[in-house]
Amino acid sequence: MRRYLRRNTSLMVGLVLLGLLALFMIVGALTVDTSNAQALSVPALQPPSWDYPFGTDRQGRDLLAVMVAGTPLTLRIGFIAGFFGVGIGAVLAFTAAYYRGWVDTVIRGVADIGLTVPGLLVLIIIAVSIKSLLTVNEMALIVASLAWLNPTRTIRSQVLTLRERGFVEIARLNGLSGPEIIFQELMPNLLPYLAATLVASVSSAILASVGLEVLGLGPVEAPTLGMTLYWVNFNAAIINGWWWWWLAPLVVILVVFLGLFFLTVGLDEIANPRLRRAA
Repeated sequence: MRRYLRRNTSLMVGLVLLGLLALFMIVGALTVDTSNAQALSVPALQPPSWDYPFGTDRQGRDLLAVMVAGTPLTLRIGFIAGFFGVGIGAVLAFTAAYYRGWVDTVIRGVADIGLTVPGLLVLIIIAVSIKSLLTVNEMALIVASLAWLNPTRTIRSQVLTLRERGFVEIARLNGLSGPEIIFQELMPNLLPYLAATLVASVSSAILASVGLEVLGLGPVEAPTLGMTLYWVNFNAAIINGWWWWWLAPLVVILVVFLGLFFLTVGLDEIANPRLRRAA
């Protein structure tokens, strides 16, 4: 394993970045008072110091506490939406690609039409139509409402290449049913690709949630990374020179996306034999 990680540098970099992020969240949860992530908890607009390493914002929140409390919430949105998207997309993709016919035509048509619609615009309309204040889980479900479209398209194309292989024909001759072939033959061969698709979907879901939150359409009471940037924009922190307010969430978001990106590239190398380098 160690030898392979040395060759697959993208996977190693992704795991290191996400490991550091996980360490930050774990140590922070044990050492930082996350109640200071609420408004009026600490003195406002304090630059980074020994008492407040990340500084404080105009609402009187300790930004270190905000990062410790908000990073898991942002990741929760991404993982819920990503798992929903890949789960639904995989079921539709395997069904469409294996059975073909009118089932494939309907599923492929719906996915193709959905991919032509601006996703962020649809998510904005959905978020605006909900009158009550959003929670983190509701935000995740809104993002998940479109997260299955791209996985359906990409996973279907992979299943189409596998269904014509010899081992699938042998399974048919042995009397295995369609669901048995899908779960016993097709899905195990696509596990690395499904893992790469899941990581990419989580990254896309986080990006979509941050975009909605920056527009003020997220869970206002939750200290997520996107809502922190919304308050940065709302209070014109960049113009006023409060650099520590926007620097902290941007650095954490950068680490999240770089970690997920390198992890996706590394998993894609495992899933795609053409990308593998010789030992």
